[in-house]
Parts: sequence; C-alpha cells; structure tokens
Amino acid sequence: MRRILSVWLPYWPILRLRRDTAPDRAADRPRVTVETAGGLRRLAAIGPDAAAQGLRVGQNLADARTLCPGLIARETQPDADAAALIRLAAWCERYTPLAAVDLYPRGSEARAALDFKEYGIWLDITGCAHRFDGELELAQDLQHRLSRNGLLARCAIADTPGAAWALAHGATTDTCALISSGQERDAMEKLPIALLRLDPKITAGLRRLGLRRIGDLSRMPRAEITLRFGKQPMLRLDQALGAAEEAIAWPRPTAPFTERLEFLEPIGTPEDLAHAIDLLTPRLCAHLAAKDQGAHRISTQFFRVDNTIQQIATATALPSHDAAYLAKLLRAQLETIDPGFGIEAILLHAEETAALAAPQTGFSDLASSEEASRLALAVDRLANRIGQNQVWRVAPRASHVPERAVRKAPPLQPQPAWIADPAAPRPIRLLRRPEPIEVTAPVPDDPPILFRWRRRLHRVRAAAGPERIAAEWWLNPQEPQEPQEPQEAVPETDRIRDYYRVEDTEGARFWLFRTGLHGGGRTPCWYLHGLFA
Repeated sequence: MRRILSVWLPYWPILRLRRDTAPDRAADRPRVTVETAGGLRRLAAIGPDAAAQGLRVGQNLADARTLCPGLIARETQPDADAAALIRLAAWCERYTPLAAVDLYPRGSEARAALDFKEYGIWLDITGCAHRFDGELELAQDLQHRLSRNGLLARCAIADTPGAAWALAHGATTDTCALISSGQERDAMEKLPIALLRLDPKITAGLRRLGLRRIGDLSRMPRAEITLRFGKQPMLRLDQALGAAEEAIAWPRPTAPFTERLEFLEPIGTPEDLAHAIDLLTPRLCAHLAAKDQGAHRISTQFFRVDNTIQQIATATALPSHDAAYLAKLLRAQLETIDPGFGIEAILLHAEETAALAAPQTGFSDLASSEEASRLALAVDRLANRIGQNQVWRVAPRASHVPERAVRKAPPLQPQPAWIADPAAPRPIRLLRRPEPIEVTAPVPDDPPILFRWRRRLHRVRAAAGPERIAAEWWLNPQEPQEPQEPQEAVPETDRIRDYYRVEDTEGARFWLFRTGLHGGGRTPCWYLHGLFA
C-alpha cells in the first residue's frame, strides 16, 4: 500500500513574494495579490495578516481597502509562483524520489470565472519513513524546515491522494494529520464535501440537497447522484476512499536504485564531498550487482542548506557496477559543485541501467574483450571531460533520403552491419544543407557540362547518373486544416531529386542533384549536396 503526503501551502504566493523581494519598512503591513476579472480588481491571493483582518480570496479590491486601509497590493504572478513551487518540489526530493507540484483551481459559484489556485506538493513516502523513525516524524521534519524558511504548511498522510488532500486542507492547526491504512472513511466522515475537489457548481448543487459532509454523500444512492451531477462526485469519493486509482503526474520516473546520505552538520570541503561519494557508490553498486545490473547513467544531487540543489551526472559507454570506477568519474566533476554555506544531504541515482553480460571465462574472445574494456574506459574519460552529448558514432538508418540515412548513436552500442550499395555510392562528405549552384546543361534531362559553386566555375569532364530519389511523403502526412488564404501548392514532381556524380577537369568529384522535372509546376533548380574523396 502506498502512502501519500499532501503538503498544503495556504499563503504561498504572498510568502514567496516576501522571500523574493528585499525587506522594506512596510513589512508588517498586510499583503495581497490582485488580478483583473470581469472588469473588476479582485484579490487573487492573501497573506496570513490579511486573512486575520477578514479579507478573502475573490474579494473586490476596493472593499478590501475599506476593511484594511494599509493594505499592500501587488499584481499576481502565477508563472513565478508555479516556477518557485516546482523548485520547492525538487527540494522535497531529499525525503522521497517522488515529489510533484499540486496546483488545484478553487472557487465558488460567485467567482467561478476566476482561476484561483491551491498551491501544494505531493510526496509519495512509501518506504521512506524509516529514516525518520516514522511517517509523522518525516512530516514534522518537513514542516519544521519550511517554517524555518518562513513558509506556513499543513500536512496530512493517507493511503490515497484524495484523503491526504482533504485532511491537509481541512486541518485547523499546523499539526500533521495521519490516517492509518484503511481508515480513510472514518477520518473523512465529517469533513466538508468541498474537500473532495469537486467542481464549484457541483458542490453548490449538493449543498442545496442538504449534502454538506462527505459522509452524507457516501450514504446516498450512487445512481441518483450520477444521473444528476455526472460521474465526478462518486469518482472523487472512490478515489479518496481507495476504491478507484488516482494518478499523480510525477516530474520524473523513480530510479530503481537510489542511495542517500544525510549529515548531522553540513559539509562543504572537496575532501568531504569526495569521501561522501566514496561511501555512497559501493552501496549503490552492491544493489546493482545483486540484480545483475550495471549503471549506464548516474546522477548525484547535493542539497544545500539554503534550499538549493546542485547536481552532477556521468554516463558510461558500457553498463558497469564497478564502485571504484564510477566513483572516479563522479569525483572528476566535483569541481563544478558550489557547496555554498554547506550541504545537508546527498542523493545518488542510477537513472539508466542495463543487464550485464556474462563474464569472460575462455580464451577465444579474451583479446576482443580486453580491447572493448580499454575502449570503453577511453570513451568514458573523454565524455566526462567534454560532455556526454559530444561523443557519438554514426549509425545507419532505414531511409534512402541522403540526409536521413544516418543518425547519432552511443559510441559502443552494437549496430547492424552497414552494407553499401556499389551501384549507388555516397560521398565521403555530405553538406549540412544542399547549396544552390548555377548549371549549364545541353539537354534538360542530361547532366551538366559546367556549373558555378561558391563563385568558382567548374567544367565537367565526366558524369554518371541520374539516380532518382523521391521525398518520403509518408513521414509528413498532410492533415486537414482550417480554411486559410489560398496558397500555391507544391507539385509532387517538384519533390523528386535526380542525383549525378560528376568530375571536373581538375579531378574533383561532386554530387549534384536537380529538384523538379521539366514541364512541372516550377523551373528545376540545381544543388550541390556532397563531395567525393
């Protein structure tokens, strides 16, 4: 059974503004954010001081200033609020690999047009509570760290996201609510029906029927509620009680192999960071070896005391669980880490893994095996210096179009044999983009007798061709679109290329092609696409 921790940040936009802006003399005055909706200026978010004076989200700004003359109003910044919340969710990965933002729109019938949001974070803490002596201690540690940074949070833990969300938003104190497995129905019996995250219009309709508590809805006939209000009420109820699954959009899949190390006192020296890597890597490699797996890519996250995250990553050409080797690759990148005022925790993830081949036991392939190991070592060192995306090999692709016939592939990944067609040789150098040339040809369908490329005239001594290549029309199907202004359609014949291999009087060999056919929709054009050795 999974365990979900819901973190609700009731005053997130205001507290974020206070953290991101410089302190001023009016720091003790209530703050709100406002937006324009329906020609009126309304409150989009309020702070704890404004809430204490009776202000509410959705209230008219003029009325709010009447109740609170010293009110400070700022324009709402939903994009900045969401971006900061994403960074906070990434920081929460110190507790669990699965952390995601929770942006839920809220409102009522009176202000249903406004898109106010509830800001929160989902955490899947299944199997993570043992490091804090229990789930409640984990949530309390999270609340304490957020409070220490000026962020008010309310937390709840349950088997389902719906139950955890309802308990967190229905809490009247800052203590964490904990629901034991299978006790969701009893815990939610007396909560307001609005905490099921229903559409505001549906919530208002249920209230008109006298259904104000979640327990009232659970005792109603399902068919009648569904017939009148649709599937949402009973679906949300089933999700909260565990009778139906609810998916959470986690930003990244969880790594099956993860190790973490937390420190009583923050560390920051290069020696301490290297020693931490040396401690984590053998533990990770032991888990990989137990599953006969090797790491292809390893990332390391460093959680600083200022709530920022530093990260390094390394990849190997061949899967490996050699702890000394992987630790050496990671230590080489520690110089890019800025520890700031100290690092509190380090997480080591094996993001990509693969099954390891059986070890060499005979002498038949011993030489090739040693050569492959040496080559993999050289590739890893090079990639660790200049970047993983800068080391690759050319691999064939099933396409007869020249610019699509090859692709980038990992340097040591096995590739199928590349069988060249002797009747259709290809140039050793293919230009990134075909370059237009001026051509003189005696007969429209004959090869050129001379051409001008980059202001230089070349006289053709010999030529071979044509080799006709048509466009891969099936890769870009034309979909029906909205009626637009009439545009000139490109005839299918203009997508055909006729390639010629030519040699000039100086012995240089070129690969030219003509696009379009004589008598087609447009005048044929000539291009130079490649150079032979």
